[in-house]
Amino acid sequence: MEDKILKTINSFETIETLEIARLLNVDHQKIIGFIKSLESFTKFINVQPMSCKNITLTPEGLEIAQNGSYEAILYNSIPLNGISQKDLMENVKNYKIGFSKAMSFGWIKLDKSNEPTIYRQVDSIVDQVQQWLLKIKDSIVEDIPSNLKHEFKRRKLITENLVKSYRVSKGLEFKLKIDKEITDLSPEMIEGDLWKDVTFKKYNFKALGVSPSSGHFHPLMKVKTQFRQIFLEMGFSEMATNNYIESSFWNFDALFQPQNHPARDEHDTFFLSDPKNCLDIPLEYLKKVKKIHTHGGFGSLGYQYDWKTEEAQKNILRTHTTAASTRILYKLAQDNFKPCKYFSIDKVYRNENLDATHLAEFHQIEGIIADYDLSLGHLMGVLKEFYKKLGLTKLRFKPTYNPYTEPSMEIYSYHDGLNKWVEIGNSGIFRPEMLLPMGLPTNISVIAWGLSLERPTMILYGISNIRELVGHKVNLQMVYESPICFFK
Repeated sequence: MEDKILKTINSFETIETLEIARLLNVDHQKIIGFIKSLESFTKFINVQPMSCKNITLTPEGLEIAQNGSYEAILYNSIPLNGISQKDLMENVKNYKIGFSKAMSFGWIKLDKSNEPTIYRQVDSIVDQVQQWLLKIKDSIVEDIPSNLKHEFKRRKLITENLVKSYRVSKGLEFKLKIDKEITDLSPEMIEGDLWKDVTFKKYNFKALGVSPSSGHFHPLMKVKTQFRQIFLEMGFSEMATNNYIESSFWNFDALFQPQNHPARDEHDTFFLSDPKNCLDIPLEYLKKVKKIHTHGGFGSLGYQYDWKTEEAQKNILRTHTTAASTRILYKLAQDNFKPCKYFSIDKVYRNENLDATHLAEFHQIEGIIADYDLSLGHLMGVLKEFYKKLGLTKLRFKPTYNPYTEPSMEIYSYHDGLNKWVEIGNSGIFRPEMLLPMGLPTNISVIAWGLSLERPTMILYGISNIRELVGHKVNLQMVYESPICFFK
């Protein structure tokens, strides 16, 4: 094929690849492949890229080119003495299009005086639609009047495509025969001195080579790594969060969240059917939690309701990693408390309606500091420093209510993509009703905050819809190309 292409190029001063493909009866893309290969030889051929619009017939256009237009077929189906509209409608394919066009051309007329009857209006017609389509089919027309082209496109008889081709001419070192460059030196070449008569391909020491295929970190994992690093730099230790299934006791009751709270409804929480209940709850601690709920204590009135053990035993998919904080604080109370700082990053589950900023399964980032006599000022100072390390400086704090913290604050950051303030976390100081039943000293305070991993990632990567970050709508190319996230 290369020899044929070289002979064809040699016969012309300049020639287009489309013409070469037509002369050799070869697919145009194959010709382009050969031309690209020949172009790699320096000064062998000159190649200039070109583009043109190619008009081809649609399947419907091919049918009309062969059989005639619908209006011509309808005209030819009308006898000289006319035909009833009903009979013509039943016997002629695509009657509506043919009738409309034939009427607009003045070829036919409709008599409604008695039974609707169609007559010929002219003695003969010229089917210009078929004639033009035949010219396009046989490639004997280069240009079509714009009004006809628009009409044929509207009737979906033709398609117009941009075709990229190349204009080729002979270069300074053009030859009819290519001397192939040898890439491998064989034993036979050395033994017979054949290596003296061949041209070896030069090594390209600047070539980068093919990048090996490998896995790619999802943006969530990149941001998660940075969060973990920030916590470690601030002196935090990571706590265990491997309890995806949690009892309602540790998830709600130990946090001083009443059993009639809306968050414990099936519309907000996923309950397990098997195993339905958890029986492994410290009995003495359970009794203290029950007492603080029903009668109060430590200066609190409690909620004054009938607290049920069976409600606390229900297994759920944990709704927050604060359940892990509860467990570790209880353990600290039993092991001679010492001041500490802990964090966790793991999945939680909420029975949410999915939208641009909510998922039913997402990550929660949790931080707690337990020490003597901590205040709201300590909490706000730590939060500002924490978010500063994330590169989020546009912050707002808003008072809110949490069953297990008092005072409590929601944390907002400005999202440039959504052009609005987005809630990125919640915070507060754990209530005495939660801490003292564990056995912690009375002058111990625990400041805590939790935030989503997904929302800060969306802000940092400029993603406006969470379903483009997680789930089946994720663009994998975005995962491959997203840079590693470094917080300022």
